Formats: sequence, C-alpha cells, structure tokens
Amino acid sequence: MKQSNALLVVGLTFVATLGGLLFGYDTAVISGAVSSIDANFIDPLNLSETARSSLSGWTVSSALFGCIIGAIVAGWVSKAIGRKGGMMVAGALFLISAVGSAYPEIGLGPIGGMGPQALTPFILYRILCGVGVGIASMLSPLYIAEIAPSQIRGRLVSFNQLSIVGGILLVYFVNWAIASHGDETWIRTTGWRLMLVSEAAPALLFLGLLTLVPDTPRWYVMKGRVEKAHLVLARLVGDVEARTTIKEIENSLIVPKDSTGVSLFAFGKLVIVAGIMLSVFQQFVGINAVLYYAPLMFKNLGASTDSALWQTVIVGLANVIFTVVAILTVDRLGRKPLLIIGGVLMGISMVTLGCQFRANAVGTGPLISAIAYIAGFALSWGPVTWVLLSEMFPNSIKNKAMAIAVAAQWIANLFVSWSFKILIGNSALNALFNHGFPYWVYGGMSFLAAAFVYFYVPETKRRTLEEIQNLWKRGLGHAPAAVRQPAVG
Repeated sequence: MKQSNALLVVGLTFVATLGGLLFGYDTAVISGAVSSIDANFIDPLNLSETARSSLSGWTVSSALFGCIIGAIVAGWVSKAIGRKGGMMVAGALFLISAVGSAYPEIGLGPIGGMGPQALTPFILYRILCGVGVGIASMLSPLYIAEIAPSQIRGRLVSFNQLSIVGGILLVYFVNWAIASHGDETWIRTTGWRLMLVSEAAPALLFLGLLTLVPDTPRWYVMKGRVEKAHLVLARLVGDVEARTTIKEIENSLIVPKDSTGVSLFAFGKLVIVAGIMLSVFQQFVGINAVLYYAPLMFKNLGASTDSALWQTVIVGLANVIFTVVAILTVDRLGRKPLLIIGGVLMGISMVTLGCQFRANAVGTGPLISAIAYIAGFALSWGPVTWVLLSEMFPNSIKNKAMAIAVAAQWIANLFVSWSFKILIGNSALNALFNHGFPYWVYGGMSFLAAAFVYFYVPETKRRTLEEIQNLWKRGLGHAPAAVRQPAVG
C-alpha cells in the first residue's frame, strides 16, 4: 500500500477509534463514583440489604439498558444515515449525558440539594449515554472493517479495542487525580461529579473530527452512491482496484432468500448463532464485573481507597499492554487460537482468584491473578470478538446480524453487572466464599467460551469480507482454498 494511502487509512481508523475510547471511558468512569452515588442517592432510602444491592446494581448498570437500545437501533441508524452519521449521533449523546449525569438536578432543583430524588434523572442520563455506547460499539469497528485492507483488517479493528482499554485506563487516572484533591467527604459531594463530567472533553473531540471524514465505500454502494464510493476507494487503494472492489461489493449485496423466506438466515443459522454466542461469552467471562467494580474488589481484599484505586490503575495498564499483544498477533496467529488461549488463561485466573478470596488472601497474589485474567481477556476476547463481529457477517445481512449480536452482548453485560452486585453483597454467600463465588462462575464460563470457539467458530484471518461470505455459503468445511488479497477487505 502506498504511504499516502496508508496514512489515510490510519487517520480514518484513529477518528473511528475515538468512539471506542468513549465506550471505554464511559464503561469505567462510574467505578470511581459508585460509593458516592450510593451515599447520596441510595443509603438515605434505608432499604433492606437485598433491595439496596439491587438498586445500587441497577443504578450502576442502567447505562447498559441504554446500550441494548443503542445496539438494537444501530443497524437501522447505520443503514439510514450511514456509519459516520451514526457515530455523530453517539458523540452527541455522550456529550449530553456527561453533563446530565454529573449534574442530574439541572432544571429540577438545587445542585446537591435533591438527595435521592435526583436518582431518577441520573439513571435517565446514564441510559441516554448507554444508547450512545451501544451505537458506537457497533459502528466504530464496522467503520474500520469497511475501510481497512484485508491483510491488516484484524490489526486495525483491534485498535478500536486498544482505544476502549485506553479510555478505561485514562479514566482510572482521571478518577484517581480527581480523588486525590480531597477527602472522602469532598469526593462524595463534588469529586464524583467532576469524574462524570470529564467525559465531555473526548466527546467534543470525537464530534469535531467526524465532520472531516467520509462514510465507508460499502455504505455508499448500498445507498446507490457508486461515484462517491469510487472516490473514497480510489483514495484508499487506487482507481483500478477501486473499480474491482465496487463490483465485488455490488455482487455481495445480491443474496437469495432461504426456504423460509427470511433473508437473515440465507447463509445458514450458524453464522447468526456464532455471532450471538461470541457476544454473550465475551460478557459471561465477567470482564465488566471486574472493570466496573475493580476498586470494590480490592477493597474487599482489605486495600485502602487510595491503594484500591492504584491497583485498579495497574489492572488498566495490563489491559492496554496485552491489547497491544493482540494487535501484533491477531493477523499472524489468527482469531481462533487467540480466543482459545485467552479463554483457558481467564478460566485458570478466575478460579485462582476465587480461591484466594475464600482463603482471605492479601498482598500481591490476588493482584497477580487479576492481572493474569485481564491479560487473557485483552489478548483475546476483548479485541478479537469485535474483529470477528465486524467481519464475519455477509454484507447483505450485516446491519441486522451485527445489531442482533451486539444487542445480545449488552443484554449479557447488563445481566452480569447487575447480578455481580447482588452476589457480592449477599451475606450468606460471603459467609461461605468470602466474596469469591462470582469469580468461580466467571472461570467456568471462560472454559466454556474456549470450547465453543474450538468447535463452532471458523478462522477468518486474511480473507476479504466477500470471501468470508462465501465461507458461510459453502459451509465451514468447504472454505475457499486459495485466498486472494485485494487492497480493501
């Protein structure tokens, strides 16, 4: 690829990955504010233990309900106004919700003077932000996959995951820096609001840069704007290859209906089931329970607030480092081996962490187990799941199929995040397992995830998006022997 073309691809990828950064930022920003939200909005209600844990879990994970909505509508949005237009909608939602969730009393009452009555608007703003996350979580990797060369598509889509974990790490530092400016009382009155409103800055950057980029060639072809698609492709790969690629895209959009007349299953049910299960397993391994509640996890092991936040930063660093490992290996080793290796490593780490909780272990042992778990996820199920979801679905069903898979992912995320707070706050379970029970569950799910990939997920590395379509059409056992590598996958 020419240097100018490569720089263009990298530039477009960078802009799209800001959607991933906001995804990660929003995922983790709540971790520093959980105790303050409980103290301001939930503790004054004097609820029972189970009711309090349930309401707290819903408050923290309410954004995930919005993520489900966002993922469901993302397919329609991306088809109607484009991948770029959909990402702009997500950016606007990030901006509005950052301000609204930090100051939910705006327009309703004095800031800090409404008490538990501010909980409802707070949850509504978090749901609104979740809609933005749901849209961005689908469209950012999809945008990258549709403009990336096939031979490095896995690497470039993995940069979106690097941006996600980078956003998580960034907000860990932001939360720590804000928390260091005052004591617990200041954090519960002012600090938590600054944590949440800080998301407005990257949201503004995302919106500004999106105004400078085109939409993807595949969306232009889908809308009949072939000349515009050719202009974009010509800048990416040259005039001759652009004409060839446009013909392939046009041919890939022609698909026969299956015997039931449902075009979604025209390539068989396995591709849909595989996409859904990859999404569900990515959450059932427990990653967001660890990310959302990392400070709480370390506090349960006896760490102070400051120490817990620093250990959380260390976990975030490991997340970034091993995501880089995935970027360097996903197009060499392939998607399938990484998912299997990661699943086994996560399973061992979670079972070990559960045992350490039960034994009331302190010191570096639990931290090492958490880092090993994060390493397993970051080099496999974090980035590689998104790579597969962005490339495995045929063009003609991609909008619907990917929306279904991503919605399933957010439903699973909501279930895990909500149930974790209930499990970790249950006195009976804690008497038996000392906060360790959920981690054993996540370990078992990690082993099941590795087994599912081994038996049911095909390898897609170095295949164009159109060749992957043929793979599903012919069946997993009859993939094309010769793999051609045009400039754009």
